[in-house]
Amino acid sequence: MAIRWRVLALLFLVRTSMAFQFQAVGALSPVYQEAFAVGIADIGLLIGLYLSPGLFLAAPGGALGRRFGDKRVVLAGLAMMAVGGTLMATSDLWTGQLAGRLVAGIGGVLLNVLMAKMVTDWFAGKEISFSLAIYVNSWPVGIAIALIFLPLLAETSGLTAALALVAALTALGFAGLAMFYRSPSGAGNEPIAAGDRVRGAVLGAVVAAGAIWGFYNTALAIVFSFGPELFIGRGMGLVEAGSVTSIILWMLAIFGSLAGFLIDWTGRRYLILVIGNLGFALFVLIGSWTNQVLANVIAMGLFSGVAVGAMMSLPALVLTPATRAVGMGVFFTVFYFCTATGPMIAGWTADLTGDVAATFHLAVALLIVSVLVLPIYHRLALRTQAEKR
Repeated sequence: MAIRWRVLALLFLVRTSMAFQFQAVGALSPVYQEAFAVGIADIGLLIGLYLSPGLFLAAPGGALGRRFGDKRVVLAGLAMMAVGGTLMATSDLWTGQLAGRLVAGIGGVLLNVLMAKMVTDWFAGKEISFSLAIYVNSWPVGIAIALIFLPLLAETSGLTAALALVAALTALGFAGLAMFYRSPSGAGNEPIAAGDRVRGAVLGAVVAAGAIWGFYNTALAIVFSFGPELFIGRGMGLVEAGSVTSIILWMLAIFGSLAGFLIDWTGRRYLILVIGNLGFALFVLIGSWTNQVLANVIAMGLFSGVAVGAMMSLPALVLTPATRAVGMGVFFTVFYFCTATGPMIAGWTADLTGDVAATFHLAVALLIVSVLVLPIYHRLALRTQAEKR
């Protein structure tokens, strides 16, 4: 097996621990509400708080990677995730949960920005959509595992035990990356030339790509964060609702990788993106009212994975190796703005309307907007190609 595939497997497993930590609150939301006497809007705040540091740290995170090295900064991020997770596991105060979530989220920003750049460094010019689709699917895999095992562990051993497992897995990710990761040659850490900066059409294209990825991920986060609450309202138990919701993520992970291969093979990136996100929107809308939950979550999972590789490869099409770290920082700044505010708005919407299904309606709107931004990205990407000639 080529070394780049072994590296991809390592990065996949490490990022899975981040997804597991992010989903802990959504998977355990009924337990949290009972333990801390909080409402669904508070849960939305705690979910979004994990991603909120990205608003301020995503772009500097890319620059830190250039200054100190990708591996060192990612290890620092994993250490913060472990510290924040430990604080949440040991605190019986709501303020302790908020503080721990924020610390863990700061670490998650550093990991998320730079590990996407690491994958791009290893696969730029070869199987880029396929490799990024595999890497990105570490997120749904980690979330699906959390949805299955954390409610079960919380029911049998309590909330503290479930949160302790989250912290332990991030520490394990730290150890794995420290021992086994190395950077490829020509990883894009050379100085940026004056004519090779992230600005103009390149900056606009990266921002548009970040918006597409951000709107999609916000919709997805709303579905798997509030889906268990919606399904519990339809008569399911906590463990059953988490397991059913996890089907979306398992289908996404399996089909997303196949779709990434299809994109590299056909080159029809834009068409696949449109079909995937609009199809996902349709079944999320159906999911807001149907009682045929199982069939619908399978359909949601299939369509949610279609466009993952297409969306994640958009920045790589306009960035050079020298601008990759900073460019991915900009990309993730936009992404984090969307994903940090989206769950909070969804929680408030559910509180105002008195109906958790309203969160799914918000997700549908975001998926439609993600498709409407695509022509803007395309025009800017064409301008970047013209400027290189």
